Amino acid sequence: MTARVRERVALTILGLAAGATVVVLLVIILGVLARGMGEINLTFLTQLPRSMGREGGILPAIVSTVLLTLVALAIASPIGIGAAIYMAEYLRSRRAATIMAFGTESLAGVPSIIFGIFGFGLFVLYLDMGWSVLSGALTLSLMVLPTIVRTAEEALRAVPMTYREGALALGATRFQTVMRVVLPSALPGIGTGIVLAIGRCVGESAALLLTAGAALGIPRHLGDPARAMAVHLYLLASEGISMEKAYGTASVLIFLVIVVNAVANHLARRQGAKVRRSA
Repeated sequence: MTARVRERVALTILGLAAGATVVVLLVIILGVLARGMGEINLTFLTQLPRSMGREGGILPAIVSTVLLTLVALAIASPIGIGAAIYMAEYLRSRRAATIMAFGTESLAGVPSIIFGIFGFGLFVLYLDMGWSVLSGALTLSLMVLPTIVRTAEEALRAVPMTYREGALALGATRFQTVMRVVLPSALPGIGTGIVLAIGRCVGESAALLLTAGAALGIPRHLGDPARAMAVHLYLLASEGISMEKAYGTASVLIFLVIVVNAVANHLARRQGAKVRRSA
């Protein structure tokens, strides 16, 4: 068997594996939507739940999910991007870089339930925040921090070295080069990491059940407990409260993730085109 034939066989196997993955994903998504679309209406999206979720809508869960995600990203994004800039642009010690990379990868591999137990012990009990939006958002920020750091670092390293050399040759300082040349060029890749972080925040249930709580009301401030959509879905399905409402909630979650990804991809393409024009 020649090298070209082996390459074609390998590509065929990879293509079949990718196609099978997409088919399974579509079957799952379409199956959920087929059972959940009938539940989605204006009442379902805008009313408060009644009878522990058997009736009414999921407005508090939608508000809680958006609030938890925004607060978590507001905490994790500056820290993660700042750490990525330091590791990609300023860190010169190979040993320190290895230790930081190992720590980041290790943190990314920790199961979400461990983050939940840690957040429950630290934020809920020790710091006496109780079950609240802030406790849940702080826990989520720790969960998504490795994703933001790694994707932002890779995006910064992917910026051509000629951009840095050109800016430095024109008299820009190292800080000006990073902030005005390198960082804008890496924004599409950084945006991808933030989108991945949003997806994990929206779909998280175990950690939020232990830190944000499961209150059915709309949170008025960061100290109130909150029930995210993933937690609401879990409780509806696991306790047998209403499988119809559970499928409806799952369908809303799917649409929310699709909209977030579409908006993020559009913004990333616009930013990438702007950077290419300026270059």
